[in-house]
Amino acid sequence: MPEKKPSKPQFAENPIADVFDGRHPPEGEKEWAEKTLLPTLEKAPEKPIGAPTGINRDEHGHARFTTISGTPVRRLYTPADLPEDWSAEKYLGYTGQPPFTRGIHASGYRGKLFTMRQFSGFASPEETNQRYQYLLESGGSGLSVAFDLPTLMGYDSDHPASEGEVGKCGVAIDSLEDMEILFGGIDLEKTTVSMTINSPASVLWAMYLVVAEKQGADWKKISGTLQNDILKEYIAQKEYIYPPAPSMRLVVDTFEFGSRFTPKFNTISISGYHIREAGSTALQELAFTLYDGVEYVEWAQRRGLDVDDFGPRLSFFFNAHSDFFEEIAKYRAARKIWYQVMKDRFQAKNQRSWLLRFHTQTAGVSLTAQQPMTNVARVALQALAAVLGGTQSLHTDSYDEAFALPTEEAARIALRTQQIIAYESGVTQTADPLGGSYFLETLTLRMEKGAFDYFGKLDAMGGMVKAIERGYPQKEVAEASYQYQRAAEAKEKIIVGANEFVIEEEPPHTLYIDESVARQQSAKLKALRARRSNEEVQRRLEALKKVAAQEPRSSANGEISPANTMPYIVDAVRAYATVGEVCEALREVFGTYTEVSIT
Repeated sequence: MPEKKPSKPQFAENPIADVFDGRHPPEGEKEWAEKTLLPTLEKAPEKPIGAPTGINRDEHGHARFTTISGTPVRRLYTPADLPEDWSAEKYLGYTGQPPFTRGIHASGYRGKLFTMRQFSGFASPEETNQRYQYLLESGGSGLSVAFDLPTLMGYDSDHPASEGEVGKCGVAIDSLEDMEILFGGIDLEKTTVSMTINSPASVLWAMYLVVAEKQGADWKKISGTLQNDILKEYIAQKEYIYPPAPSMRLVVDTFEFGSRFTPKFNTISISGYHIREAGSTALQELAFTLYDGVEYVEWAQRRGLDVDDFGPRLSFFFNAHSDFFEEIAKYRAARKIWYQVMKDRFQAKNQRSWLLRFHTQTAGVSLTAQQPMTNVARVALQALAAVLGGTQSLHTDSYDEAFALPTEEAARIALRTQQIIAYESGVTQTADPLGGSYFLETLTLRMEKGAFDYFGKLDAMGGMVKAIERGYPQKEVAEASYQYQRAAEAKEKIIVGANEFVIEEEPPHTLYIDESVARQQSAKLKALRARRSNEEVQRRLEALKKVAAQEPRSSANGEISPANTMPYIVDAVRAYATVGEVCEALREVFGTYTEVSIT
């Protein structure tokens, strides 16, 4: 059947009320609507983005415009869209001052650019080390470690559960020996390193600290970030090992250990990225991520930790999706909300505890396997939103990641994208250049209100752990994911090259990891177990199990709790206990977790 053309909009009895959705505009705007807008709409009706058959039209035949998350977007924003008492001084402030809407650094990027990272790790530690050297030589200013699935799940490469996955989605790290190879020739006192690891985070961090120690680095000077965010695993990524309570205990152990021994190292990166990748809206990403932060602070305070001891080392990790202004509003709202939470809810006195510092990664879920070179444009747009939103650290995806881990060429293009934004675009010369935009400020306030609405619901459930056990955030994300997929399939949302503007094209050359990596890692493990003192390893693992079985206790006099697991994990990896062996010791004490079904 021929496609039915949409009819011209049929206005209600009061056209002005109709175009303003019941809002009461000032006289000047009303006059504009009567003399300019309405005649224009009569001659040239607005065209909905996406499906041309009326799906994106309201009951009056008007085009519906929304953000990626489904938030309605007005055709024009004016001061009337902001609260009556809105002023820049009251709602925005200045950069480097509360409420930090405009940024946490007074001079923006003029004093220090965002750290340029590339998420990298594949195959063996030897091959990944070569990639790290290449990225640093190419102008990268930080490293971001991707681990393979067995490492993420706490298994060694020779474990039966690891078959077919060794080195495939990241680097295989089984022991301190592998970590020494991974960072060979890289000065860890001068290079900031981020590690994307969660359930076994304590173990991999312990290995990293021992490598730094062997290099002669001062733990008090090393800087970097441990992802260590177990709550988002239960919500979205599903790479958990232990039940929530012991998992939270391990996280708090790292807070306590880090505040005492590694004051410049971020012991957690509270991650909305994976919540968004699972299909959440921008608002859900914002709300669930920040409330995860609330949950971590509350668990740490129950241990007896002072919020101002660990608060300055809390960091965040957000997604940069394709809806440009929605993403910028999300970052600005995040800073404002976290300031209010830390100051008012937790009574933090140290201004550094009020600052929301965050890393951003462009949206892997947005990358298309169809016409993959279009991903270069997507990544550039998303990265620009992150920079305009004030990120402290940035990772740009490579165009070929819809197929496999990035090739060297693709990784270089992704890094060059960041460098072009930093050095050629001019956007880093002034702080918060979009601040004061009626549209952006309206979105920012809407994000803030929506997040606090979610906070109220989660508080009523007893906190995030209780909500996860009920399946609440999981269900919210699943529903949002379904709605977005439905919209894409109906072409309400256009994905260039995937559901519109489609062509046939040969796939690009990709990086292939074969099974030789698994054989290599298994051989290294066999040799390691033959030359280390297995008796000493077992003794240290038994000591770890004994302390893990104790109830965590409050610390005193600035010392760490005697029930803190971190010193025992460090001792175990020093003796070359493997990732799998340490995690298995903790499995024996804590058990494992099975997710509740969502109905």
